[in-house]
Amino acid sequence: MFDLKEISTASMVLFAVIDIIGSIPIIIQLRQRTGHIQSGKASIVSLLIMVAFLYLGDEILQLIGIDINSFAIAGSFILFFLSLELILGIKLYKDDEHQEANVSSTSIVPLAFPLIAGAGSMTTLVSLRAEYAIQNIIVAIVLNIIVVYLVLKNTKHIERLLGPGGIAVVRKVFGIILLAIAVKLFRTNIGLI
Repeated sequence: MFDLKEISTASMVLFAVIDIIGSIPIIIQLRQRTGHIQSGKASIVSLLIMVAFLYLGDEILQLIGIDINSFAIAGSFILFFLSLELILGIKLYKDDEHQEANVSSTSIVPLAFPLIAGAGSMTTLVSLRAEYAIQNIIVAIVLNIIVVYLVLKNTKHIERLLGPGGIAVVRKVFGIILLAIAVKLFRTNIGLI
Protein backbone atom coordinates (compact mmCIF):
# COMPACT_ATOMS: atom_id res chain seq x y z
CA MET A 1 0.00 0.00 0.00
CA PHE A 2 1.34 3.40 -0.98
CA ASP A 3 1.76 5.91 1.85
CA LEU A 4 1.85 9.56 0.78
CA LYS A 5 3.65 10.63 3.96
CA GLU A 6 6.42 8.04 3.47
CA ILE A 7 6.74 8.95 -0.21
CA SER A 8 7.02 12.67 0.53
CA THR A 9 9.52 12.18 3.38
CA ALA A 10 11.67 9.75 1.37
CA SER A 11 11.50 12.10 -1.63
CA MET A 12 12.69 15.05 0.45
CA VAL A 13 15.52 13.02 1.99
CA LEU A 14 16.71 11.84 -1.42
CA PHE A 15 16.34 15.32 -2.90
CA ALA A 16 18.52 16.73 -0.12
CA VAL A 17 21.13 13.98 -0.47
CA ILE A 18 21.28 14.03 -4.27
CA ASP A 19 21.42 17.86 -4.07
CA ILE A 20 20.89 18.31 -7.80
CA ILE A 21 20.28 22.06 -7.35
CA GLY A 22 23.54 22.42 -5.45
CA SER A 23 25.27 20.43 -8.19
CA ILE A 24 24.30 22.93 -10.90
CA PRO A 25 27.78 24.57 -10.89
CA ILE A 26 29.40 21.13 -11.41
CA ILE A 27 26.91 20.26 -14.15
CA ILE A 28 27.61 23.57 -15.89
CA GLN A 29 31.34 22.87 -15.73
CA LEU A 30 30.85 19.37 -17.22
CA ARG A 31 28.63 20.80 -19.95
CA GLN A 32 31.25 23.43 -20.83
CA ARG A 33 33.98 20.78 -20.95
CA THR A 34 32.09 18.33 -23.18
CA GLY A 35 29.69 20.68 -24.96
CA HIS A 36 26.63 18.56 -24.14
CA ILE A 37 25.29 16.20 -21.47
CA GLN A 38 22.88 13.37 -22.26
CA SER A 39 20.25 14.16 -19.64
CA GLY A 40 18.10 11.11 -20.38
CA LYS A 41 20.99 8.67 -20.27
CA ALA A 42 22.35 10.10 -17.00
CA SER A 43 18.87 9.95 -15.42
CA ILE A 44 18.15 6.35 -16.49
CA VAL A 45 21.56 5.08 -15.35
CA SER A 46 21.09 6.82 -11.98
CA LEU A 47 17.62 5.28 -11.60
CA LEU A 48 18.93 1.79 -12.36
CA ILE A 49 21.85 2.12 -9.93
CA MET A 50 19.60 3.32 -7.10
CA VAL A 51 16.86 0.72 -7.60
CA ALA A 52 19.45 -2.07 -7.87
CA PHE A 53 21.11 -0.96 -4.65
CA LEU A 54 17.75 -0.65 -2.94
CA TYR A 55 17.09 -4.34 -3.65
CA LEU A 56 20.63 -5.74 -3.40
CA GLY A 57 22.04 -3.47 -0.69
CA ASP A 58 20.55 -5.57 2.12
CA GLU A 59 21.93 -8.82 0.65
CA ILE A 60 25.36 -7.24 0.25
CA LEU A 61 25.25 -6.16 3.90
CA GLN A 62 24.23 -9.66 5.04
CA LEU A 63 27.05 -11.13 3.00
CA ILE A 64 29.59 -9.04 4.92
CA GLY A 65 27.78 -9.49 8.25
CA ILE A 66 26.33 -6.02 8.92
CA ASP A 67 22.73 -5.56 10.04
CA ILE A 68 20.51 -2.88 8.49
CA ASN A 69 20.27 -0.87 11.71
CA SER A 70 24.05 -0.56 12.02
CA PHE A 71 24.21 0.52 8.38
CA ALA A 72 21.41 3.03 9.00
CA ILE A 73 23.41 4.52 11.89
CA ALA A 74 26.50 4.72 9.67
CA GLY A 75 24.26 6.34 7.05
CA SER A 76 23.08 8.88 9.62
CA PHE A 77 26.71 9.96 10.09
CA ILE A 78 27.16 10.38 6.33
CA LEU A 79 23.93 12.40 6.14
CA PHE A 80 25.17 14.47 9.08
CA PHE A 81 28.42 15.32 7.31
CA LEU A 82 26.62 15.98 4.00
CA SER A 83 24.30 18.37 5.84
CA LEU A 84 27.32 20.19 7.29
CA GLU A 85 28.67 20.60 3.75
CA LEU A 86 25.39 22.15 2.64
CA ILE A 87 24.91 24.38 5.70
CA LEU A 88 28.49 25.59 6.13
CA GLY A 89 29.43 25.66 2.45
CA ILE A 90 32.49 23.48 3.00
CA LYS A 91 33.71 20.43 1.09
CA LEU A 92 34.42 17.40 3.28
CA TYR A 93 34.32 14.80 0.50
CA LYS A 94 36.67 15.26 -2.41
CA ASP A 95 36.19 13.28 -5.61
CA ASP A 96 39.10 12.51 -7.90
CA GLU A 97 39.50 14.90 -10.77
CA HIS A 98 38.44 13.30 -14.04
CA GLN A 99 40.27 13.61 -17.31
CA GLU A 100 38.64 15.03 -20.40
CA ALA A 101 35.93 12.64 -21.49
CA ASN A 102 33.42 12.30 -24.25
CA VAL A 103 29.76 13.23 -23.83
CA SER A 104 28.53 9.66 -23.36
CA SER A 105 30.98 8.70 -20.64
CA THR A 106 30.60 12.06 -18.87
CA SER A 107 26.85 11.44 -18.67
CA ILE A 108 27.60 8.26 -16.70
CA VAL A 109 30.83 9.10 -14.83
CA PRO A 110 30.92 11.45 -12.92
CA LEU A 111 27.32 12.63 -13.51
CA ALA A 112 25.14 9.51 -12.98
CA PHE A 113 27.71 7.96 -10.65
CA PRO A 114 28.88 9.29 -8.20
CA LEU A 115 27.24 12.75 -8.48
CA ILE A 116 23.59 11.61 -8.58
CA ALA A 117 23.71 7.96 -7.45
CA GLY A 118 26.70 8.18 -5.16
CA ALA A 119 27.66 6.87 -1.74
CA GLY A 120 25.30 9.29 0.01
CA SER A 121 22.32 8.18 -2.10
CA MET A 122 23.08 4.49 -1.64
CA THR A 123 23.57 4.81 2.10
CA THR A 124 20.35 6.79 2.32
CA LEU A 125 18.41 4.16 0.35
CA VAL A 126 19.46 1.34 2.67
CA SER A 127 18.76 3.56 5.68
CA LEU A 128 15.30 4.46 4.34
CA ARG A 129 14.60 0.79 3.74
CA ALA A 130 14.98 0.23 7.49
CA GLU A 131 12.01 2.55 8.09
CA TYR A 132 9.82 2.74 4.98
CA ALA A 133 8.02 0.38 2.63
CA ILE A 134 10.03 -0.44 -0.49
CA GLN A 135 7.29 0.65 -2.94
CA ASN A 136 7.20 4.11 -1.34
CA ILE A 137 10.98 4.42 -1.67
CA ILE A 138 10.80 3.41 -5.35
CA VAL A 139 8.19 6.12 -6.00
CA ALA A 140 10.48 8.60 -4.20
CA ILE A 141 13.42 7.51 -6.39
CA VAL A 142 11.37 7.92 -9.58
CA LEU A 143 10.13 11.37 -8.48
CA ASN A 144 13.69 12.45 -7.76
CA ILE A 145 14.97 11.14 -11.09
CA ILE A 146 12.25 13.15 -12.86
CA VAL A 147 13.47 16.25 -11.01
CA VAL A 148 17.09 15.35 -11.86
CA TYR A 149 16.17 15.00 -15.55
CA LEU A 150 14.34 18.35 -15.57
CA VAL A 151 17.26 20.07 -13.83
CA LEU A 152 19.80 18.53 -16.22
CA LYS A 153 17.70 19.65 -19.20
CA ASN A 154 17.21 23.18 -17.86
CA THR A 155 20.44 23.92 -15.97
CA LYS A 156 21.10 27.22 -17.72
CA HIS A 157 17.56 28.52 -17.10
CA ILE A 158 17.63 27.47 -13.42
CA GLU A 159 20.99 29.13 -12.88
CA ARG A 160 19.67 32.41 -14.30
CA LEU A 161 16.40 32.13 -12.35
CA LEU A 162 17.88 31.40 -8.90
CA GLY A 163 21.13 33.27 -9.20
CA PRO A 164 24.08 32.51 -6.90
CA GLY A 165 22.19 33.75 -3.81
CA GLY A 166 19.12 31.62 -4.51
CA ILE A 167 21.18 28.47 -5.01
CA ALA A 168 23.00 29.16 -1.71
CA VAL A 169 19.67 29.55 0.14
CA VAL A 170 18.29 26.30 -1.31
CA ARG A 171 21.46 24.43 -0.28
CA LYS A 172 21.26 25.75 3.31
CA VAL A 173 17.54 24.93 3.70
CA PHE A 174 18.06 21.36 2.49
CA GLY A 175 21.14 21.10 4.68
CA ILE A 176 19.07 21.84 7.79
CA ILE A 177 16.38 19.35 6.71
CA LEU A 178 19.06 16.73 6.08
CA LEU A 179 20.64 17.38 9.50
CA ALA A 180 17.30 16.83 11.24
CA ILE A 181 16.76 13.61 9.28
CA ALA A 182 20.26 12.38 10.22
CA VAL A 183 19.50 12.94 13.91
CA LYS A 184 16.14 11.13 13.61
CA LEU A 185 17.74 8.21 11.74
CA PHE A 186 20.43 7.88 14.41
CA ARG A 187 17.94 8.11 17.30
CA THR A 188 15.54 5.58 15.74
CA ASN A 189 18.16 2.93 14.96
CA ILE A 190 20.50 3.23 17.97
CA GLY A 191 17.91 1.57 20.22
CA LEU A 192 17.49 -1.39 17.82
CA ILE A 193 21.09 -2.63 17.97
